Amino acid sequence: MQMNDNYTSLVAVGDSFTEGMSDRLPDGSYRGWADLLAARMAAASPGFRYANLAVRGKLIGQIVAEQVDVAAAMQPDVITLVGGLNDTLRPKCDMVRVRDLLEEAVERLAPSCKKLVLMRSPGRNGPVLARFRPRMEELFAHIDELAVRHGATVVDLYGSAALGDQRLWDVDRLHLTPEGHRRVAEAVWQSLGYAPEDDWNSPLPATAPPNWTARRIADARFARQHLAPWIARRLTGRSSGDGLPAKRPDLLPYEDPFA
Repeated sequence: MQMNDNYTSLVAVGDSFTEGMSDRLPDGSYRGWADLLAARMAAASPGFRYANLAVRGKLIGQIVAEQVDVAAAMQPDVITLVGGLNDTLRPKCDMVRVRDLLEEAVERLAPSCKKLVLMRSPGRNGPVLARFRPRMEELFAHIDELAVRHGATVVDLYGSAALGDQRLWDVDRLHLTPEGHRRVAEAVWQSLGYAPEDDWNSPLPATAPPNWTARRIADARFARQHLAPWIARRLTGRSSGDGLPAKRPDLLPYEDPFA
């Protein structure tokens, strides 16, 4: 694949996956695949600009209402849009409405950029994925259709066996580890036509699975620290992103905070 140095700006739209949870930095903030991708694109294009409008917990309706017009007005070279998966994880989910809203987002974003990037989001192997797989695959089939109609690029993370490996998922079982985010950044980087740096889909080295005791301890920790608070938020109509601003709301020159 030929190196592509024509992209001079990136706007990321979405929820916690694009915000970067659980790629936590020492100061408590999150980095994530979009920040990693921006850093690499900036190194290839002097004056590169980057905005990240993503906020954790957002449903597709909120993404459309709060982020899509903002992103479109910025007229960047590249827009990434990942949304709708939070909707599929709700007990009651109107998939017709989710598809319609996603289509509305794509119709508004595609004309405003050189390249619109959509994703088939990764899924952690386990009972949660099995339970919600039909909704997720319905969403992904619609994403494929929208991409064909609007000339968007689809990055198939869902089809990656490596990204389904539980070792690439944080203890909350909803968000990727730093290594998982690094692999996603590489996948998107390659989808934009940049030269590969490694095989993002390569399997992890084989290791012995955790024993029964270790699995039960992990299950109890997950239920206490993550599942119970998630259920409480659902019952009270709250979201983890309530009141939080966009991660990087303005399309500004990218500066590496670690340089």
